Amino acid sequence: MVKSIAVHQKKRGRGRPATGRDPAVTIRVPPEVLSEAKRWAESQDIKTRSEALVQLIQLGLAAAPKAEAKMISQKGNCDGPDSTSKN
Repeated sequence: MVKSIAVHQKKRGRGRPATGRDPAVTIRVPPEVLSEAKRWAESQDIKTRSEALVQLIQLGLAAAPKAEAKMISQKGNCDGPDSTSKN
């Protein structure tokens, strides 16, 4: 009798299986900021809080060069970036 072909299955490790490829990050966010993020996510028809926060971070990063340029132009002002010039 001919033996069947042996199939070697990879043995899985212990514990919960991976749910995603991206690393998990833990941050503390004030409740009012989470409420604003939730309202924004609902207006954009985004289903999960994680997805909403990722998109908000990406939007902030895309706007960062503009904010940096504004801060650099105001750097000569001794009152800081929040003050308005009276010229």
